[in-house]
Order: sequence, then structure tokens, then C-alpha cells
Amino acid sequence: MSKEVVAKIKLAIIAGQASPAPPVGPALGQHGVNIMEFVRQFNDRTKKMEEGTVVPALVTVFKDKSFTFLVKTPPASYLLKKAAGIAKGSGAPNKDKVGKVSSKQIEDIARLKLPDLNANDLEAAKRIIEGTAKNMGLEIVSE
Repeated sequence: MSKEVVAKIKLAIIAGQASPAPPVGPALGQHGVNIMEFVRQFNDRTKKMEEGTVVPALVTVFKDKSFTFLVKTPPASYLLKKAAGIAKGSGAPNKDKVGKVSSKQIEDIARLKLPDLNANDLEAAKRIIEGTAKNMGLEIVSE
């Protein structure tokens, strides 16, 4: 018989740098989860990732206060900013363009994000990533 799920918590944590401080501690502590155990497991699982990478995690908490968690791929906006070499997106994406990304970079990001996106194939995933790029004020250039 499966365990009864008490809560599902979404967190965005920097890879390898989880700590009991907010947002991790308060989010997990209110459900009685062993925070240090989560921090240790999360840091072990993400230590090979590039430093500074934001990683979403979906934590499932059970009635007996045990937990499981999934580590997802970094957000598309983070990957696009890294590809374009910019610090942040545009405040007015229709007027101010802040950088450029190539079709190849879009395809690479779509391939990486495909398991986490609501897309059936690579073409649909590329369109989702292109939409995110346009909303950030990035120009898409074909190579």
C-alpha cells in the first residue's frame, strides 16, 4: 500500500547550496520534514551541476514525515540568459531587445528542457522556448 501524501512543495534552490535557511527551512519545517536530511540529499544530487544554477525541486511529503523529491531541469529563462550572456531580461521586450540567441541554442535548450515541458515533440518544445526568449526581449537569429 502506498503512503498517504500530505503535501507537495515546489522549491527553487541553487544547485549544491541548499541550507536550512529560508526558503527551504520554513517550507519543509511546517510539515515536520527532517530539513537537514533534505539539504544533504539535495546537495549530493546537485553537486555535479554548474555553480550558481537555479534548480527547481518538487518535494512530496508523506504522513509519516518521510519525503521524496524530484530535481528538474533549470528554468528556461535561466538557460536563455546564460546562452545570450545577459544578466536579466528586458523590461519592455517589444521595444528593447537585450540580446540574441541562435536557433541552434534554442534547439539545445529545448532538448534539455523536453522532459519538463508540456510538449510532445522537439518542435513544440522549441516553440515554447522561442516564446520565452521573445518575452525576455531576446532576438532569435538563424544560423
